Amino acid sequence: MRVLVTGAAAGLGREIASQLVAGGAHVTAVDRSEIDPLEGLEPRKVDLADREAVDRMLRELEDEPPFDWVIHNAGISATGKFERIPDDAYLRLLRVNCETPMLMTAGLISSGRVAAGGRIVFISSLSHFTGYPGGAVYGASKDVLAVYAKSIRPTLKRRQIRVTTVFPGPIRTDHASRHAPPDAQAERRMDPADLAARIIRATRRGKTVLYPGLTARMGRLLGGIVPGRMTAFMRRVIFEKLERDVY
Repeated sequence: MRVLVTGAAAGLGREIASQLVAGGAHVTAVDRSEIDPLEGLEPRKVDLADREAVDRMLRELEDEPPFDWVIHNAGISATGKFERIPDDAYLRLLRVNCETPMLMTAGLISSGRVAAGGRIVFISSLSHFTGYPGGAVYGASKDVLAVYAKSIRPTLKRRQIRVTTVFPGPIRTDHASRHAPPDAQAERRMDPADLAARIIRATRRGKTVLYPGLTARMGRLLGGIVPGRMTAFMRRVIFEKLERDVY
């Protein structure tokens, strides 16, 4: 099985790539950072905010066999008061989190680089179901992915390609810690190894959506029933405790 995973140098992406390799897959791992070597893993150093670099990678992939799975995991954030964060930080976030996954998907499909019977996975966010004070543009970017995935799903299903959207809550990664309030309890976030295993299982089964764990399921439920209270809760536990802008 051939799999492409973005954001594979660390955190959730690294766990997904490692578990797939351990299961016998050949993984093309994409990241702007150096990727530690691993048997069965093919690293590609690409800045996903650089359109020329992404286009060059897509052209190079046209000479390789199709992928069975494509997992759009790469994502960055910007937290703090939205009016103080520079435009270029927001533009980079939007390119990495939503523009590039959409362009990559279109490019891979048009060049026949996703095999019939294949899977495309988009990692969205639990913020899809609630407001995200302190991370408004991040939340918006993850909403874009969710709507895009929902929109292309029927078309790709006719081509025998399944689309899965994942809505995780907080994850125990260095990236999450960097954007969290100083008193956040990292041990209460989801273990990335556990989340990676859930994503791989759901993808194998061809699930349309995945709400991994109790936090994600409850967040989805409460976000639908009491959206105002959920946004107010997010404001109290995140925005009001942020001590600085991080981007």
